[in-house]
Amino acid sequence: MNRQFIKWSFTRKWIAVGFTLTLLLMGLVTFASFKNTSEIQKSANQVQYTYQTLNTLTNFYAAMTVAESARRGYIFLGNKQDLKRYQNEIINMQSELKLLKEQIHPSSIQQQRLTQLNSLVNQRLALLEQSIQLYQKDKTELELQTNITERSVKLREKILPVMADMKAEEQLYLQSSLQQSKYSIHLRILIEILGTILSFLVISSLCIILERQWVQREKIEILEFSLSQEKELGELKLRLFSMISHEFRTPLSVILLSSQLLREILEELVDEQQLKNLSRIQSSAKLMNHLLTDILTLTRAEANQLDYKPQTINVENFCLNLIEEVQLFGTNQQLIKFISNGQYFRANLDEKLLYCILSNLLLNAIKYSFDGGKIYLILNSEPGTIIFQVIDEGIGIPLGEREKIYEPFYRGQNVENVAGTGLGLAVVKKCVERHQGEIAVNSEVGVGTTFTVKIPQKNIAAV
Repeated sequence: MNRQFIKWSFTRKWIAVGFTLTLLLMGLVTFASFKNTSEIQKSANQVQYTYQTLNTLTNFYAAMTVAESARRGYIFLGNKQDLKRYQNEIINMQSELKLLKEQIHPSSIQQQRLTQLNSLVNQRLALLEQSIQLYQKDKTELELQTNITERSVKLREKILPVMADMKAEEQLYLQSSLQQSKYSIHLRILIEILGTILSFLVISSLCIILERQWVQREKIEILEFSLSQEKELGELKLRLFSMISHEFRTPLSVILLSSQLLREILEELVDEQQLKNLSRIQSSAKLMNHLLTDILTLTRAEANQLDYKPQTINVENFCLNLIEEVQLFGTNQQLIKFISNGQYFRANLDEKLLYCILSNLLLNAIKYSFDGGKIYLILNSEPGTIIFQVIDEGIGIPLGEREKIYEPFYRGQNVENVAGTGLGLAVVKKCVERHQGEIAVNSEVGVGTTFTVKIPQKNIAAV
C-alpha cells in the first residue's frame, strides 16, 4: 500500500510539473501572439489610413481639374450650369483638403508640403474667384481673363509637384506598413509553431514518464467501471423507452380507433377528398407507432434483451398482409408487387422481428423511390433457407456509405429533404442477427437498391 502511494505521489508530481510547464508555454505563446496581433492591427490601420490619404489626394486633384474646366466653360460660354458645377467642385476641393489634413502622415516634411499645398490652392482659388467676378462685371475683359488663366496655370504647375511628392511619401509609408505587417504575420506563425512543438514535447515527455503498469491497471479499472455503467445505462434506457412506448401507444391507439370510427361515419356523408385529412391522421399515427417500435427494438437489442420467439408461420400470407398494411403508410404513388418462388412457405420465424425487418425495408423503398417507381418484395423459399428481397428503383446508396447505413441515426448524403430518423436499417440489422441470418445490399445511385435477407431454417429449427 505504501509503495503504491509513493508511486502515485511520484506520478502526481510529474503530472503537476508537466501541467505547469505546459501552462507556462501556453501563457508565453498567448502573450507573444497578443503583442504580435496588436502590431498587425496597428500596421493594418496605417495601411488603411495611407490608402485613404492617396484616395483623398486623387479626389482633390479631380475636383480641382473639374473646377477649372467649369470656370472656363462659364467664362467662354456663359453657361450657368458650369457656374453651378464650379461652385460645387470648389466645395469638394475644400472638403477634400480638410480631410487631407486629418489623414496625412504626421511627419514634418509632409506637414510642410501640406502647408505649401494649402497656400498654393488658396492662391489659385482666389484667382478663379477673381476671374468669375471679373466676367460677371465685364464680359469683354478678355485680356485680363487670359492673364488670370496663365497665372492659374502656373499655380497648377506648382501644385502638381507638391502633390506628387506627397503621394510618393505616402506610398513609401504604405510600403513600409505592408512590410511590417508581413514580418509580424511571419513572426506570429513562427511563435505559434514553436509554442505548439514545445508543448507537444512537454506532453509527450510526461506521457513517457508515466509508468506503463500503472496506466494499464487504471485502464482495466476504468474499463470495468465503464462496462458496469454501460450495463446500468442500457437497463435504464430499456425501462425508460418501454415506459415511453407504453404511454404513447395508448393515445395513439385512441387516435387510430377514433379516426377509423369517424371515417366509417363520414364515408357516406362526404366525398373521398374531404376524408383525406382523416387518412393523414391515421397514416401519421401508424408511422409514430412504427417509430416507437423501432426505438424499443433497437434499445432491447443493445441491452441484449431482444425477445426471440420463433413459431411456424405461413410466410407467403404474412408478406401479403404486410404489403397491404405498409402500402397505407406511403404518401407517394408506388405500388408494391409481391413475387414468391419455391414450395416451402411455412417456416419457423419470430413474427414480430420479421415484421420489423420487412416493414422497415419496404418503408425505406417507398420513401426513397420516385413517384411511379416499381417496388418488389420477392420471397424465395428453399429447404434450408428463407430469402427475402426488397427491390426499388429509387435514389440508390453511394458506394462509400454502404458500410455505415446500419449505424443508428446515420443517413446518406443524397437523401436531401426526405424525412427520416436513420433507425430503420439499424433495427433490420439487429433483427436479422437475432435470427442468425445475414443481410446484403446491392445499389446504384439513381438506379435503385436491392436488399437481400437470408434466414437459415436449420438454425431456427434448432432453437
